[in-house]
Amino acid sequence: MGSSVEQIVLFGLLLAFAAAQPTKDDWDIYSFHINSTVSGRYATTVITSRVANRMNQSKEIVFHVQIPKNAFISKFRMMMDKEVFDGVVKTKERAQQQYSQAVLLGQSAGIVSSVGRTMEEFKTSVAVAAHKKVTFELTYEELLKRTHGKYELQIHARPMQPVRDFKVDVHIHEKAGISFINVKGGLSTLANAITKTHADKQAWVHFYPTVDQQKTCERCGERGLNGDLVIVYDVNQDNGLGDVKILDGYFVHHFAPSNLPRIPKNVVFVIDKSGSMSGRKMEQTRTALIHILNDLTEDDFFGIISFNHAIFHWKTELVPAIASNVERAKEFAQSIRDGGATNINDALLEGARMLNAQSRIGSASILIFLTDGDPTAGETNLERIQSNVREAVAEKFPLYCLGFGSDVNFEFLEKMSLQNNGVARRIYVDSDADLQLKGFYEEVATPLLTDITMIYVGGSNLTKTNFSQYYNGSEIVVAGEITDNNVETFTPQVVAYSSNRRVTFSNTSGSTDQPSETVAENLLQRVWAYLTVKQLLDRELLLSGPEKEKVSKEALELSLKYSFVTPLTSMVVTKPQGEESVLHKPKEGAATFPSSFADPGRAQTLSTGGRAWVPLMTPSAGRVSKLSRGAAAPNIHSLPSSGSGFGVGLPGPPPPPGFGLSSLPPPPGFGLPGPPPPPGFGLPGPPDFGLPGPPGPPGFGPPDSPGSPGFAPPGPPGHPGFAPPGSPGSPGFDPPALISHRFLFKTENQSAPVCFDVPGFHVLKLFHHPSKSIYINGALNPVTNGGFRKILIQVQSGHYIDINPEGIWALQGGSIIQITGQNPIQAGSVTVTPRGQETDVLAEDLHIVVLVHQRDGNKFLWPVLKKRPSGSDTDGILVSTPANYTVESHPSQTLLKIPGRFDSPVFSSFATDYSVASPVTVQCWFTMNLLILGKPLPFYVV
Repeated sequence: MGSSVEQIVLFGLLLAFAAAQPTKDDWDIYSFHINSTVSGRYATTVITSRVANRMNQSKEIVFHVQIPKNAFISKFRMMMDKEVFDGVVKTKERAQQQYSQAVLLGQSAGIVSSVGRTMEEFKTSVAVAAHKKVTFELTYEELLKRTHGKYELQIHARPMQPVRDFKVDVHIHEKAGISFINVKGGLSTLANAITKTHADKQAWVHFYPTVDQQKTCERCGERGLNGDLVIVYDVNQDNGLGDVKILDGYFVHHFAPSNLPRIPKNVVFVIDKSGSMSGRKMEQTRTALIHILNDLTEDDFFGIISFNHAIFHWKTELVPAIASNVERAKEFAQSIRDGGATNINDALLEGARMLNAQSRIGSASILIFLTDGDPTAGETNLERIQSNVREAVAEKFPLYCLGFGSDVNFEFLEKMSLQNNGVARRIYVDSDADLQLKGFYEEVATPLLTDITMIYVGGSNLTKTNFSQYYNGSEIVVAGEITDNNVETFTPQVVAYSSNRRVTFSNTSGSTDQPSETVAENLLQRVWAYLTVKQLLDRELLLSGPEKEKVSKEALELSLKYSFVTPLTSMVVTKPQGEESVLHKPKEGAATFPSSFADPGRAQTLSTGGRAWVPLMTPSAGRVSKLSRGAAAPNIHSLPSSGSGFGVGLPGPPPPPGFGLSSLPPPPGFGLPGPPPPPGFGLPGPPDFGLPGPPGPPGFGPPDSPGSPGFAPPGPPGHPGFAPPGSPGSPGFDPPALISHRFLFKTENQSAPVCFDVPGFHVLKLFHHPSKSIYINGALNPVTNGGFRKILIQVQSGHYIDINPEGIWALQGGSIIQITGQNPIQAGSVTVTPRGQETDVLAEDLHIVVLVHQRDGNKFLWPVLKKRPSGSDTDGILVSTPANYTVESHPSQTLLKIPGRFDSPVFSSFATDYSVASPVTVQCWFTMNLLILGKPLPFYVV
């Protein structure tokens, strides 16, 4: 990226950092080469960046590039002082452990993150000594996908400074012959820097811009290139069996016939018109639908459904796409207006009914569904909706789900599409969203074959061989092994239906293509592995239980064998002095880091009062949904991050040995002395309320809660005698991958709230009112996927209440009782009333509601302040006053500015609002700067 990273360590547990762009006197990228080789539509791209530290002191240097989303990173290395440091692909669990241990020692972290429609970011950094050089080399692989009759190889160039030696070299070799090749993209305007050569089966593209040219292209400037170079080409298509390659016991079959009659189609468009589709989304949907209707042919039949909480038909049955029907349908499309809730279940079932009622021999049916959110009306259980739709479709036609915007539950749509032989596609809310919608439709507008079966006699370990439909301009790719490497007995064949007749494609010559030219070693084997892993990851999404584990294990083994960075693996990058970065790959639907966001770099240690404070850094993200305003008072909400690597999030590491509040000097005024709890109860008193006491009477509390048999109370690591075996600070401790919790801080005067992450399983001060002897603390989940595992209340001496997802327990006068039913319980001045999934906590003018939520099968609590209490001595996260902040966008970064404090880089991210019974996800400004609360985090940790 060409920006140096300056880390700013907060007085506490999290790291805030700022970024400064490189200057000529800082560090210099003196060489940047991109070399891409494409053979048989499989691209292997190597990015090599050589950087020199021109400073008189050691400097943190960042390697930051963008790669295609569908690509798998397969190799990374750094070279310094003739030493080579290679990245190693490992399971996420093992990689996470190494990451945690590295961060505990103040070392680096890295990430592969989603950044937009087609690209992801790769970032890592290394400290380079004065006047020394470092070389970064990244390799990634991808199988190019054919759409609209062409393949596209996308190369992104953004070194963030002019480079004296900048080169892009692309070599394409296709045995079938190259029919055409073009260059497009923002960087293609530098035509004088591009040379293109095309010779039958091979083509070369070279892009060598001068330093001056690097400043003059579209979106380029004094900081050099910033854009894409897209190589577009197609091969000579065999209208029979297609292109079958055999090498080293593997085969790859590309099947893309085009001289076939078009199959008439039956298509139903199911359009979300709920309130969240307001404004530009609805306008672009109307525009796209009108364009699509113009492209229908008279032998097509079609229908349109719009829906919110109710269903709105243009016609209750499909009609032929004759001119008069199309014109009236366009009038209906133009009249669609947003408003209401979202009943996805009934809309899709009605669309399926309409297609099932249209029985035309020799036609192909398609269901296209567009939405931007979760179901909020009718059936809202996602699994039941998926089951209902799967039963209604009954494998008769594909379902294509288009998720509009960042706030859509993309995983839900993806799973539902895969269950019904379709695909899900995200439509980005940009100026060309209508063109994106139209572009997707054009991919499926011309079906040529249905019910395709790919048969390979003498083949084994095959990738997917059955496809519901084949569309003009696309391609079917199958790979596998040749049994016993016996090429002579290997016979490929394709059986399908064209209109109303059965057709067979076979190799009449009786031979297949074995490349005579030199090709990359194990190329076809890697294509097979790439396809297999991709398809196994799709299958894993559809399964559960032992079958899911089996498929996941198979995908993991292949990822490790072929060194692919996938959602199941991470790359551990070893650096000088033993530093390590762990690089994760997100899956589609994860939130994005803008390219200007600085790499965290390495954690540093701040000496305070003679003791070491080790900052923890935990950028993470979720998905976005409708913005919920919530209560007038600022509320805190949490989005847990599993740390699985399926998003851009990295969980925070556990604290280092000896790091606990017992070993740290408390900030001035931190905590007020309070009485200890009665012996045996396990709930301590303020302000250390939340550090579990000794186990209570046998049988008290739910399993694994304080007092239950076998309960091992966690304590401050390193505190003598307090840490159980295997915990931080004890011998043999192997740091686990802990949870990060995302907090959302709403403010009344800002268009978007601020969000930040808290790592680990701290006990947080939610509300303290010393003059009234009321102390309410929340214990974050240490291992499960979210929120608080319990809310703990102490009122005066001897009154304790423990609220957890499984129930409420109280200690009064030495007696422990479980609260059942909905009868209120009085504890001093506090009244607690259970109400199913909500619990009211009332104390004079204080009103808190504790909600029970569930995520990924795990229940957790979230407290919501409904009424702010009076009194000048109240304290805690729930009643903290948010800082008055502004957000300013600059060319290099976006800054959160707080008067009288330092500025902090922020980026647009997402957090789930748990202040409502049905949580929604909102857009927020993510910051590492916890001073947005007015105080650093240790003031709120007990």
